[in-house]
Amino acid sequence: MNIKSILAALALTVMPVTGLFAQKYDGVIDKTVALVGNSMILLSQVESEVQMMQFQGYVSDRNLRCVVLENMMVSKLFYTQAQLDSLAVNPDMVNAALEDRVNNILSQLGGEEEVEKYFGKPLHKLRQEWREMFMEQNLVQEMQRTVAGSITEVTPKEVQQYYRNTPKDSLPVIPTQYQYSQIVLYPDVEKANMAVRERLLEFRQRILDGEKFSLLATLYSEDPGSAMRGGELGMSSRSIFWPAFSDAAMALKEGQVSPIVETPDGFHLIQLIAKNGDMFNARHILLRPRYTAEDRDSAFTRLDSMRNVVLEDSLTFQQAAWRFSQDFKSRTNGGLVADPNTGAPFFEVDQLKPADYKVLQGMKEGEISEPFESVDDEGRSGNTVYKIVRLEKIRPSHTATVEDDFNVLLDITSNRKSMDAIENFIRDKQATTYIVIDPMFQKCDFERDGWVK
Repeated sequence: MNIKSILAALALTVMPVTGLFAQKYDGVIDKTVALVGNSMILLSQVESEVQMMQFQGYVSDRNLRCVVLENMMVSKLFYTQAQLDSLAVNPDMVNAALEDRVNNILSQLGGEEEVEKYFGKPLHKLRQEWREMFMEQNLVQEMQRTVAGSITEVTPKEVQQYYRNTPKDSLPVIPTQYQYSQIVLYPDVEKANMAVRERLLEFRQRILDGEKFSLLATLYSEDPGSAMRGGELGMSSRSIFWPAFSDAAMALKEGQVSPIVETPDGFHLIQLIAKNGDMFNARHILLRPRYTAEDRDSAFTRLDSMRNVVLEDSLTFQQAAWRFSQDFKSRTNGGLVADPNTGAPFFEVDQLKPADYKVLQGMKEGEISEPFESVDDEGRSGNTVYKIVRLEKIRPSHTATVEDDFNVLLDITSNRKSMDAIENFIRDKQATTYIVIDPMFQKCDFERDGWVK
């Protein structure tokens, strides 16, 4: 687990409780159940968060209300220190979180009127409450990052100490990893795109001549989720779609059919059903470029010729990749494929494209594959490529060692130090912060001691 994963996990402790079920609390008269410094935690807040977590399928072997209350008290410790340290709220992150929340709820409930009916409040009031909630959350997360980032740099000695002190059966198991090079050819994209456009133009004319859009969507759309509903997407916020798609849909009148719209998913025809503010409901037909057997055979013939040239030692695989491969990123490395995020040249099975793994798993080091069909680095359906690969090296699955997996152990040691810093912060603040818990929660089996004083 890296530091980002740690902070994501910690975010569970800082999520404010004003959620989808907040308005449903109507049991016991509301009361303060905990006071942490100057911050109160209400019973209604605990109940709302419990309902939300149950809705999301959260399961705990401890009393869920006790879990929620402890998480909220931890959050208040960080929030209080963030205020003392005068940490600043990041307005861009708050606004992004707020818009994401509003758009998701609008899409789930079907529009502003339904949201206001469900929550019993006008949307502008909900926005205000949620903004305050996300501002507090932002400060808490920033304080957690400050604490986690305060540790000194991990030394090789600390990594070795972690390795020596950890039972071998508790050390991480490194799965099988593959290092490979590739030569890639792309099909004739323009030709395939033109074929899709011509087919969609035919569909559009048939709709204008009286055929039902929904019938054609059911029969031909390549979006399986909406095709079974006649292409209907449901009332949703425009922000959840590609901008080109949303702009085209919002520009239509009810019942009108759009020209062809291109997005990273493919090519669309859109028919507007209804719109309300920044939300709309539409049908669409999605088609993606498809490549012919002629495209495939031509690419395979060229790749097979390159493979033979390498096998005959006329060129090395690296030289052939430099000269012929159409994948720029791997071509500059002589065909060697590297993780775009880390630069690492080894890939675990779940990091490989399925078509690539199917070929690599049957190869020996140094072997060059026959030509095969795969997808490009974007991995989206329809982004077809043709390639040959050379298996450079296999690292069999093994228990991590300092010699072979130092960076993995370094990350683990660093993360442990960050978590220790977080826990030390919580313990220190528990001891020095005024905390009072209502008797109805004092018998909770809290994960940490020190709450009940």
